[in-house]
Amino acid sequence: QVQLVESGGGPVQAGGSLRLSCAVSGTIFSINVTGWHRQVPGKQRELVAMITSGGDTTYADSVKGRFTISRDDAKNTTFLQMNSLKPEDTAVYLCNAPDVYTGSYYWEFWGQGTRVTVSS
Repeated sequence: QVQLVESGGGPVQAGGSLRLSCAVSGTIFSINVTGWHRQVPGKQRELVAMITSGGDTTYADSVKGRFTISRDDAKNTTFLQMNSLKPEDTAVYLCNAPDVYTGSYYWEFWGQGTRVTVSS
């Protein structure tokens, strides 16, 4: 069974930094895309950043220049380095892998989320 487990969230003051990690475990043949989304109550889930196995990255306009996504395929782990954090970055951050190949089919998986709270 494939699982995505996030870590690294917590409280931080505005201007500070956090590094989120998403570890993927289970029987995995390949993972093409991994990404981070964030969810605020009452708002639509938002794509924050994504990265392909080739290293191509995409960022939401609101985080460009402040957040950096990276991955260590040897450890099946994706990171989100968040710098210059703002109160509006407060959310639950969820890791997503939309095309995990387990040997028989491609599946999409989500983590449970890690909460980030930025205080002013």
